[in-house]
Amino acid sequence: MRCVIARFPFDFVKADVQALMKGIKPEPITGESVIIGRRSYPVKQVGEVITRQDRRDFSAGEVTRALSRLGFTCRATPEPVAAPVATPLETASELLGSPAPS
Repeated sequence: MRCVIARFPFDFVKADVQALMKGIKPEPITGESVIIGRRSYPVKQVGEVITRQDRRDFSAGEVTRALSRLGFTCRATPEPVAAPVATPLETASELLGSPAPS
């Protein structure tokens, strides 16, 4: 399938992308990701491998669009999990401590 990434045309086939990514260790995912085989890769890492271009030359959206059209599962940036906030009553209870045993 013909895709344009960073103003350059590429002809990709799903099997070719899988073959290129075989044996490459996934980096930690901090943004958008794509599932290739049983592994999740950052989109920028996959784009760098398949296009042989620097990651600064293309956007994650361009690679995500191309990989989605090839049939890969792409995921958006994971939402950060917020820590539960203690209520004022719970905060006061922690500050005062528990009653002394009698």
